[in-house]
Amino acid sequence: MTYCHAAHLRDTPARMPDLAAMISTSRRRSEQYGLNPDSRPDFSPLCRAELSSLLDSNRLLCNHALPVMETLYQQIVNTHHMVLLTDAQGVIVHALGDADFLEKANQVALTPGVTWSEASKGTNAIGTTIAEQAPATVHADQHYLAANHFLTCSAAPILDHRGQVVGVLDVSGDRRSFHQHTMALVRMSALMVENQLFSAAFEDAITLHFHARPEFIGTLMEGIASFTPGGRFLAANRAAQFQLGLSSNALQAHSFSSLFDLPLSALYDHYRAAAPGLLDLCMHNGVRVRGRAELKLARGAHLLSVETASTARHRAKPAPDRSSRLRQLDTGDPALARALDRVNKVLGRDVPILIAGETGTGKELLARAVHADSPRASAPFVAVNCAAIPEALIESELFGYEEGAFTGARRKGTTGRIQQAHGGTLFLDEIGDMPMPLQARLLRVLQERVVTPLGAGRSVPVDLQLVCATNQDLRRRIAAGLFREDLYYRLNGLVVKLPPLRERSDLETLTRQLLAAEVTDGSYRIADEVMRLFRRHRWPGNLRQLASVLRTAAIMAGAEPEIGLEHLPDDFIDDLDTADGELPDPTVSPANATGIKLGEVEKAAMLQALAANDGNVAATARALGISRNTMYRRLPHLKHCTR
Repeated sequence: MTYCHAAHLRDTPARMPDLAAMISTSRRRSEQYGLNPDSRPDFSPLCRAELSSLLDSNRLLCNHALPVMETLYQQIVNTHHMVLLTDAQGVIVHALGDADFLEKANQVALTPGVTWSEASKGTNAIGTTIAEQAPATVHADQHYLAANHFLTCSAAPILDHRGQVVGVLDVSGDRRSFHQHTMALVRMSALMVENQLFSAAFEDAITLHFHARPEFIGTLMEGIASFTPGGRFLAANRAAQFQLGLSSNALQAHSFSSLFDLPLSALYDHYRAAAPGLLDLCMHNGVRVRGRAELKLARGAHLLSVETASTARHRAKPAPDRSSRLRQLDTGDPALARALDRVNKVLGRDVPILIAGETGTGKELLARAVHADSPRASAPFVAVNCAAIPEALIESELFGYEEGAFTGARRKGTTGRIQQAHGGTLFLDEIGDMPMPLQARLLRVLQERVVTPLGAGRSVPVDLQLVCATNQDLRRRIAAGLFREDLYYRLNGLVVKLPPLRERSDLETLTRQLLAAEVTDGSYRIADEVMRLFRRHRWPGNLRQLASVLRTAAIMAGAEPEIGLEHLPDDFIDDLDTADGELPDPTVSPANATGIKLGEVEKAAMLQALAANDGNVAATARALGISRNTMYRRLPHLKHCTR
């Protein structure tokens, strides 16, 4: 989300006002409201019925703002802050926060239903932003009320297409954790919500996305302007007004043709082409820009929508009536449930999803669940592992090629994986390993929504949901020059991080589910001592490793109804035998934990089995499903035994 940083803030008309003057003016207003700086403010929230009504009246704002809030929160998580959304009057409608800050936040009621207007709380970021209709940072004792001096807050207004404040996005936290960059993050997030609200405001309209630099189309830097089907100007976002050099009022006298020097008929002709690229436009002030238009037109006698058939199908058709795959992945872990909830909010909204997490945490499972729960479920799901395909082949694999494109090419060519995903979902796993030259080509596909096969002289339009996954820190790869920054910000519309298995609280439920999936011809119980060992293990391979251990253990158990220590694979036991591979057992109290040694548990099981086999080492090893050498390593005194 940080992709537009300072450059974008210079490119928009909403510059930061003089903060000192703003605070001074706000404090004078606070005095006029008759507030006492030392009095305890009114922190009482709305009643349940009033809060429900507030949420209903702000449903459109919430639908577009909540995914953005989640992404913003990921930027500041664990910094003693929280993200707040308010309505136009400063009443909090939604809040996300760090657990270690929530107790302090509750003291001043940074919770839904509480009003933070200037008339109620005096000088504060939310109320002052609404009063000034401009971003505001209020730090520590700049707050009018002494009760709020422990806070540092940065807020930005969210404007509708008419330029009216419809809400405020705010980050509040402990004043000791103040960061200069917080305001930039808040402002960019507010602009993101504004652009989404703008795009949703006009259904029967031509909406143009434009910028002088084509790579900025689709980012927060783009100008967005909407026109009637006949070309009359309707509205423009702040970036568009800035690029055009005209205010919203001045733009009312214009049309599409007068602003961009292109007849409306030529626009329609452009989008009747099989693979329309970006438009070349000249603004009324002589500046040349590139543009992409969305023609969401009602079907009338004189106008025909040029919306693609697949796009129309995705908008009109709801997801099939079936059990949610995302809900099936929720097995009780709070961190995972939160990630799934975030994903669910952007389904069907054409928001790219970037899934981060260690190897084996279930990134492809989540990607497939996203596809299954989306309006595209009946279309293809195409998965590509960018790390598994040789670099020499990945370009032809992704983009396809025409006959004769290169030596060894198939007759009649082949369709690339991107084109195969048309209408459905493209899953790019290990995206961090994609070669740099291909990153540039992928960026063009995402910008222009067309793909050009190798050796082809034509481009093919593609419409797809993009889901990517990585176990790498892409920001570090950007810093190392191994990943394009502009592509990164194209991919991270919503970033979700899957927790590693060692941090999940749903291990027992997950173990039962995986065991049931691995064993289809029977059922097994997991012995208590095995579950205790599972809880202590670090699981470097995560879900993939757990599934493998359970699969092997079930085979070793055979007809026995319970999986015990003797059924676990040798390498798993070897890992557990090292101190670095152990974690505290959450089911054992600290007083008793020191009396439990993994090696002792294992040795006791071996000795018990050895006694049952009359001291025969070979027979015991076979019964335990381990090698004789493993027996000797665990019980060195057996090396002198011959049986």
